[in-house]
Amino acid sequence: MRASAAVTSSFGAKPPSVGLPLAFILTGLFALCVGVIWLVARPDFLAAYHYNQYVIAETHLFVLGWICSVVMGAMYQLVPVALETKLYSETLARWHFILHCIGFIGMVWMFHNWNMKQVGHFGSVLGLGLGLFVYNLAQTLRRVPKWNVTATAVTAALGWISLAILAGLAIATAKSLNDADSLSSPVGVAAPLVRGLRSVAAFVARFDPISAMHAHAHLGALGCFIMLIIGVSYKVIPMFTLSEVQSRTRAVCSVALLNLGLACSFLAVALRWRWKLACALVVITALALYGWELAAIMRRRKRRTIDWGIQYFLSAVALLLPLSILAVVLSWPGLPLNLLTGQLENLYGFLGLIGVITFAIIGMLYKIIPFLVWFKSYSRQVGRAQVPVLAEMYSTRWQAIGYWSYLAGLAVSSGGIVYSSPTLIRWGSLSLGLSLVALLFNVALMLTHFFKPKLKPLSPHTPVPLKFA
Repeated sequence: MRASAAVTSSFGAKPPSVGLPLAFILTGLFALCVGVIWLVARPDFLAAYHYNQYVIAETHLFVLGWICSVVMGAMYQLVPVALETKLYSETLARWHFILHCIGFIGMVWMFHNWNMKQVGHFGSVLGLGLGLFVYNLAQTLRRVPKWNVTATAVTAALGWISLAILAGLAIATAKSLNDADSLSSPVGVAAPLVRGLRSVAAFVARFDPISAMHAHAHLGALGCFIMLIIGVSYKVIPMFTLSEVQSRTRAVCSVALLNLGLACSFLAVALRWRWKLACALVVITALALYGWELAAIMRRRKRRTIDWGIQYFLSAVALLLPLSILAVVLSWPGLPLNLLTGQLENLYGFLGLIGVITFAIIGMLYKIIPFLVWFKSYSRQVGRAQVPVLAEMYSTRWQAIGYWSYLAGLAVSSGGIVYSSPTLIRWGSLSLGLSLVALLFNVALMLTHFFKPKLKPLSPHTPVPLKFA
């Protein structure tokens, strides 16, 4: 009973519904499946320069459909737990889910058809949902009893993703108003709105389109997702490995420098500043401090065995090294845009989204989903019946298959991108697909406990478990 009470108390008096984060996570997994299948069918997307409607559609499917869905669902559960507070409103979160699904599906489809006016419409729906998300978590953060580096990173990530959405909508507005039918003179109540949109389009037109797109991408990928990976891991990695943060100074400096470097890099990329390399080095310094602190946390852990979920996550973090090297190369002053550098830009985006962020998310899903299911199905049964521990809810063999096939897929796909080889990219994508099959199989095993809990009678000599993991 003590275990059940301890777990319940971490959620406050009223635990958040596990159905809400699971809905976001399962939606994200569906989008990931569609994205990988699409990549297998059209490997030529990554074999050519990325500034075309199909690559942009595929990228937004991965970013909005897969990464954003899972990250937002996880944050609804992890932020209250990690910061020892309660979610402000589940009702707002449910409305956010509906608006998010409508928004990202419509955006991906309209990017594919290159209908930028409709991209802006669906993007506005997505932005409205994001507004509910940011407001909900901002109100949740106000209740935090003790502010820490994780709360700072989450707050910063909310700010950066808001700016990323606004920048994306501004770019879509500028492109849609280039159409001849969008230039008619409006009358009536719509006139002020259209004039405002034209002002936005005129401002965005001052920037190089590719530079604006790259700056927008960095706001989302680096400002939101990498920021969250760093900030949340300072809380959950010590929790899962029975360790603690070794240097609060390193942790704080890593988050502070990442924010400074991102702000500098955004301006440098958008305006094509000559100081782009210096800004990149600030970000790399932040990542180096994070790696230093993460290594210190792992060295001092009490749980010596590193499970597969943590191995996925640590391998994703290790990929920040080649990603940083690519950032230095692509930020080099006077670097010409030719076939090789164009493919290196593709590789940079691929390693960032699929290598670092996606690999880290999959590792954390092996922690988040079992916990959500276990809490719903078994937390009230501790001391009354024999309940499984988290590691018994999935197959470690399939975790290993997924891990190695994912690394193989990254390596082969990366080679195919550099050499502009659709064949290599297809084989690499198939290997990533095998890893996804392993993940889906394990998710299905976890969900069987959700729909049909596996309880056994408590024998007289069976000790009451004091922990659930």
